[in-house]
Amino acid sequence: MSLLISPTELADGMQTGIKTTLLASMWLPGPENAGFEYYRGKHIPNSIFCDPARALASAPSSKLGRNPLPDPVSLQKWFERWGLNDKHRVVVYDGGRGLMSARAWWILTWAGVPDVQILDGGLAAWIKEGRRHAGGPGNLPQKCTLEVNPGQLPVASIDDVKSFDGVLLDVRQENRYTGRKERMDLKAGHIPGAVNLPTRRLVNEDKTFRSPGEIRAEFEAVGVEDPSKVIVYSGSGLHSALAVAAMHHAGMPGAAVYIGGWSQWCADPKNPVSTVV
Repeated sequence: MSLLISPTELADGMQTGIKTTLLASMWLPGPENAGFEYYRGKHIPNSIFCDPARALASAPSSKLGRNPLPDPVSLQKWFERWGLNDKHRVVVYDGGRGLMSARAWWILTWAGVPDVQILDGGLAAWIKEGRRHAGGPGNLPQKCTLEVNPGQLPVASIDDVKSFDGVLLDVRQENRYTGRKERMDLKAGHIPGAVNLPTRRLVNEDKTFRSPGEIRAEFEAVGVEDPSKVIVYSGSGLHSALAVAAMHHAGMPGAAVYIGGWSQWCADPKNPVSTVV
């Protein structure tokens, strides 16, 4: 099964009766319920709201980073709330940037959900094709038949990063990597030894993924040959999820995600920081 699904493929499958659980992974800055208000105003028919901040992460801290892995017991409650079913494929989408749908794909796959796809281009691509959207609180879920089974995608700890001798890949924007600009975290710069591949190089202007060949070329240009010898990190696990999704799309599975990311690394004054002058 392909990692990506187009709006046309999603619509055709739903019309022909392919059993699908459609999750809208929506987040907006502002009040706690801003993502839900966005969803309630405009979403793909039959989709169910997924709150990325509450469902796809546990409480932030300086010791764990801004978006730690969710607690499996808590995530199971969300599985039940969404009605994840072993006979349904799961399709995730967001407002169009791709970060929240990539996080949803990564967390659900890590947690053992077998068939998860990302709607390429998200809600924006759906609307661009002239397809109808709905408002309101959304659909009621089906009965949940899936149990959280964490560990189905590789994860790296801060200790793993410190002893790592493979390719450490920072996928934040260049200004954050070089240390010229940092608005999110305590310090600017990057983990010593990391190379930079911003996620914007992996997507088109409309936020759909580039072709597998183009993506492979970007990773190969920064020294990625064997994905199993790669640890990817970003600020808090969002851009890194997008990068790993792109790797899977390009036929390059196996890279680990350092979930704590820069937000965890730079919070400890003992950890070294590199910048580019």
